[in-house]
Amino acid sequence: MAFLLNKTITLSHFRSHSPKSEDSHSLSRRGFHIEPGAREKALLAEDPALKQFKSHKRGVWRLKRIGDVLTIIVVAGCCYEIYVKAVMREEARKQASSGSA
Repeated sequence: MAFLLNKTITLSHFRSHSPKSEDSHSLSRRGFHIEPGAREKALLAEDPALKQFKSHKRGVWRLKRIGDVLTIIVVAGCCYEIYVKAVMREEARKQASSGSA
């Protein structure tokens, strides 16, 4: 996928430097320094009909936070289990070596 993306970027890079396409690029694209028109401003304006759907942002943030905390707890639990098993194995090894000696 990255190879494909690099290939398209490279091709567009070569195309943008050809003298013929430079003029068409500058004519077809608006620069960032140009003030948006009335239609763009109307499209970017806040729509009161959509205001009811913005309340989910806080809930999504909380749910992500809970997921992060649960992930940390599970990883910590797994690490603790690995540590306990290693300690138990080491103790069993010490008892086996002291019992046979």
